[in-house]
Amino acid sequence: MRNVGPEAGLQLAVDRLNAVRREIAKVIVGQDDVVEGVLICLLAGGHVLLEGVPGLGKTTLLRTLARALHLKYSRIQFTPDLMPADIVGSMMIETGDHGAKSLRFQPGPIFANLVLADEINRATPKTQSALLEAMQERTVTSGTTTHELDRPFLVMATQNPIEMEGTYPLPEAQLDRFLMKILVTYPSREELHRIIERTIQKEEQVPVAVLDREAILEVRSICREVLVAPHVREYAVQLVMATQPEQKEAHELAKKYIRYGSSPRGAQGVVESGRVLALMRGRFHLAIEDVRHVAPAVLRHRIILNFDAHADGQTPETILGAIIQGVTARASVA
Repeated sequence: MRNVGPEAGLQLAVDRLNAVRREIAKVIVGQDDVVEGVLICLLAGGHVLLEGVPGLGKTTLLRTLARALHLKYSRIQFTPDLMPADIVGSMMIETGDHGAKSLRFQPGPIFANLVLADEINRATPKTQSALLEAMQERTVTSGTTTHELDRPFLVMATQNPIEMEGTYPLPEAQLDRFLMKILVTYPSREELHRIIERTIQKEEQVPVAVLDREAILEVRSICREVLVAPHVREYAVQLVMATQPEQKEAHELAKKYIRYGSSPRGAQGVVESGRVLALMRGRFHLAIEDVRHVAPAVLRHRIILNFDAHADGQTPETILGAIIQGVTARASVA
């Protein structure tokens, strides 16, 4: 890919990403926004939090993605008794042939390219922090030795919104480390029919690997070449500042209903995610529409609502919808 021109490289990257989506579609019915979001996070170097009731295919999606991308995959089932060493690994005592004892690091399931953290809110804060530190630093420290995690490295965490008993919700500062929070919804009537049809088929569709680790890293490098014009960067900045109630540029709903707005990571996130989306759409420049498309998933977990919002039935979705619409209207006038 490095030996071809920009346009040819762009088209090759788009074709490869479309091939990945076709392989995922062999197993996953619908959920196009979820698949798109997970691929964006993988190529942008971020992590994704999926929220949805059980049985919507969250686990199957990551397993299928690992097969289509020929990457190492691991699954961690989070439970209240899970310890940090169960995730990152621990030191083991080994006895040699002559009876000499030595310490050896035994890597945990975090040492994979795609890691599924299933029901992350069931583990204690100490265990959650061990995972989130590895997500942020891309390293694991054991004793005095630091171990690098292989790239690409994507953590896809899931949480169940309806079963809150016995859970430890992620603190806002830790939620901020996820690039996107994606809501997984129920399938439509047509999609449900297709799911049942696949269930009763005699042969199961098996995805084949269409991209390897090196090809993914090359596509990721091409994403970083997508241009960001000054007016699009200004739009992203205005979008994030409109969520911060103490700013003079804040939206009226933000001043009324938001306790804390998005951090600077939100501005970085909408730009980086938008660049990947622009590449997926076959463009080498970021457009305002790209930023607008990814903004809800990037910002919904980065705003904290106050009591009035809950009392008036407001949600991050309704407030962000109004903020995005208001900032877009101002940008079109300007």
